[in-house]
Amino acid sequence: MTEPAHPRESPLPNPLPLDSSAQLLIRITAQLGAQLSHVQLNGVRRPMTSPSLSPAAAGGPFTARAAAAQGAAEQSGAEQGAPAPVLVAVAHGSRDPRALRTVNRLLDRVRELRPGADVRLGHIELDAPLLPDTLAGLRGREAVLVPLLLGRGFHVRHDIPAAVAAAGVRTRLAPPLGPHPLLVEALHDRLVEAGWRDEETRARGAGVVLAAAGSRDPASAADARRTAALLTERLGGVPVVPAYASATSPTVPEALRALAARGRHRVALASYFTAPGRFASASRSAAPWVAAAPLGDHPALARLVLHRYDAARDAPYPTAAPRPLVIA
Repeated sequence: MTEPAHPRESPLPNPLPLDSSAQLLIRITAQLGAQLSHVQLNGVRRPMTSPSLSPAAAGGPFTARAAAAQGAAEQSGAEQGAPAPVLVAVAHGSRDPRALRTVNRLLDRVRELRPGADVRLGHIELDAPLLPDTLAGLRGREAVLVPLLLGRGFHVRHDIPAAVAAAGVRTRLAPPLGPHPLLVEALHDRLVEAGWRDEETRARGAGVVLAAAGSRDPASAADARRTAALLTERLGGVPVVPAYASATSPTVPEALRALAARGRHRVALASYFTAPGRFASASRSAAPWVAAAPLGDHPALARLVLHRYDAARDAPYPTAAPRPLVIA
């Protein structure tokens, strides 16, 4: 049964202004108060049920100062005996050495936005550290797992929860990064970097192929179609056709032919991959014109990682069963 795509998420509102040291101090104090309100006298952290003070949990975009304020609040909570859960970024892994370097640069951006955060990496396969090894180092700690994957599929539904269940770590599992408007902004920026010009290109009857890895899970294809629809809106109505490097169709050449049949002969390729790898390279090689780079360490991805982390962190644990909590 095909699962529906995520409902459209509204563009993130502007953060509260932080134009002075006084305002920043007020924000830090508010965040600290929110953290301490969830700590009992014995130092046990209560589930957080009011995320409105967190710019990430509220859906607001991060600025460096807002993220620093959040990080300062979490550090203060840690000093009171309530450390924030570890953020475990779960990457797929690749034989391409550029993939690991790219993911590490992305996580460096996350750490810059959230100073003091404990950010770790685990891979599903092919690269070290593997996720079970990362989880084995978290005995006695809470963790939030954020998949660096762009849609639902077998890895999100089965591989990651199975690794968590085997490790026995108290864990929440955030949804994959996509679909989300922040990803669409990153896709647009990568297209522009490759030579796309909005007004000029629309006038020439252009189209875009959204190249993704592919999955046999129908929910993954639904997520890709949702991202394609959001990118069409961002490009002012330019048609965007999702295509896949494996497991399902249409392939990139098939999507190119479909656009040509609609009179779209100037077609760009948007690379819907977190990092370079075999599938990303194969997709780009089939592009007849502009081929964007993978999303990589784009700042929007770092903001989105923290948004997913905060939303999952602030959700209450289920009252029974030690299985990881998946935040839909």
